[in-house]
Amino acid sequence: MADPIHQFEVSKIVDLPDIPIGGGRAIDMAFTNSTLAMTVAAGLIVLLMAVVTAKPAVVPGRVQSVGEMLFGIVDNLTHNLIGPEGRAFSPFVLTLFLFILAMNMLGLFLVFTATSQLAVTAALGIMTILLVIGVGFARHGLGFVKLFVPSGVPWPVLFLVVPIEVVAFLLRPVTLALRLFGNMMGGHVALKVFAGFVVSLGGLAAGGGLGWLGIPGAALALSGVVALTALEFLVAFLQAFVFAVLTTIYLNDVVNIGHH
Repeated sequence: MADPIHQFEVSKIVDLPDIPIGGGRAIDMAFTNSTLAMTVAAGLIVLLMAVVTAKPAVVPGRVQSVGEMLFGIVDNLTHNLIGPEGRAFSPFVLTLFLFILAMNMLGLFLVFTATSQLAVTAALGIMTILLVIGVGFARHGLGFVKLFVPSGVPWPVLFLVVPIEVVAFLLRPVTLALRLFGNMMGGHVALKVFAGFVVSLGGLAAGGGLGWLGIPGAALALSGVVALTALEFLVAFLQAFVFAVLTTIYLNDVVNIGHH
């Protein structure tokens, strides 16, 4: 349990029958701690929105104020970055933002952080880029390829620029996934390490003798835990917001493709 990586281990809670997919392979359908964290996060979002929209008041209460504030953040984001058409994508961006934010925050209170799993963040990144591609082809057809041809570039240079643009586009879900995964995993590892210092140095002091010298070190490590915890709350919000911002920027590229 002292291993800082142990907290990211996916464990089965309810083992369900596998779904065979051929070739001797099967999809493991077990209900895990990661699945539980995502389910709780989704449930909390539904509950929040249900409370906010059930009896909206002219003078909002605390819960309604929080809901309206979160909606306002995303609505302003999509409108400012994409334009009037951006509000059509507000529900998707808002859902993505709230889901990531809920999973990040739950990870600070529960044992497991779903966004510390690359499979989860990669799924969100792939889902986002598939929507971007779908919107691009739906709105522009084959004109979607203009996204990879920057305006004003001399045609001989396009042989170099176009492949770079294509690779950069394909790397977007990778960067989305790795950024969220790396920040959440790194912060929790740091917290676990500093917390381990508190326990180790405190145990050293309990032994008496020169071990009492461990008390100042334990106090310093504890202050580091408090500071890192406060920072993790900020990071949890910022990473969800950054994911939403980048998603909106990518959607803007295909909605306003002529301005790329």
